[in-house]
Amino acid sequence: MGLFSFLKNVGNKSLKKAAERNEAKARSAEAAVERQEGLLEGILYSSNVGIKDIDVEIENDVVKVYGEAESQAAREKAILILGNMEGVASIDDRISVVTQEPESTMYTVKSGDSLSKIAKEVYGDPMKYNLIFEANQPMLKDPNMIYPGQVLRVPAV
Repeated sequence: MGLFSFLKNVGNKSLKKAAERNEAKARSAEAAVERQEGLLEGILYSSNVGIKDIDVEIENDVVKVYGEAESQAAREKAILILGNMEGVASIDDRISVVTQEPESTMYTVKSGDSLSKIAKEVYGDPMKYNLIFEANQPMLKDPNMIYPGQVLRVPAV
C-alpha cells in the first residue's frame, strides 16, 4: 500500500473524454466526480485483474482505490490501469492482498525504450521481454505499443 506517482498528461484518454462529456451533463462538479469514480470502477471490473469490492474516490488528481486483490500482481495491475489514465497524477493504494508475493519494480518508459531494451537493462537478457509483456496484460495489447511516460510492471525473477 502506498502512494504511486504517474505523469498526469499521458496515457489512456478514456477518463479525460468521459470527464469532458460528463461535466457538460453534470449539474455540479460533485456529480462529475462521482461519474468519473464510477467509470474507473467499471474499468477495473471489466479488466478482470482479480480485485473484489472495488471502491474508487477522486480528490483533485489523486485517485484512492480500495478493494481486495487475489494476488500482488492483481494489485499492481489495478494501480497501473488507473495510473496510466490521462488526468491521474497519483494513486493512493488502499488495496489489501490475499496472497502475499514479492512486489514488482515499477518502470517508467523513456523515449527510445522497447520491452526488449528494458528486459536487457533489468534482467540482462533482451529475450525476457515477454515476461514484462505478460506482466502488463491486459493493459498492453502489443509488445511494440508502449509510450514514453507509461508505467510498467517489471516482475522479479
